[in-house]
Amino acid sequence: MNKDEFHGGARYVGGKVEKGVGDVVGSRDWQVDGVVDQVAGGAQNLYGRAKSAVGDIVDGAPELADKLSHDARDVADRAADVARRSAQTAQDSAKDAPLLWALGAAAVGYGLAWLVHGSRD
Repeated sequence: MNKDEFHGGARYVGGKVEKGVGDVVGSRDWQVDGVVDQVAGGAQNLYGRAKSAVGDIVDGAPELADKLSHDARDVADRAADVARRSAQTAQDSAKDAPLLWALGAAAVGYGLAWLVHGSRD
């Protein structure tokens, strides 16, 4: 709580008391002064609360920035790991490709030979 919150709250309560006394005594001046103090106190209290909120945000900003920076580093590390694994998988597939093509050609040749021999019987 800062001084504006405290003084604004005190002025608001004082204005409420002043208006209440003005109601009891029947004094229009006290009633008006009480309402004016209530409004001014409420505005000052609201200003103080806003000032505190901004201060809290500013105080918390470095922690938030550190957390976001840490999270961004984690995401970057994970993305680099996925890229490394993808590149390794692509290299492994490229190494195995000639073998796969040869196996495929052998299978097609065997199938054709079976069809040719099967039609002569």
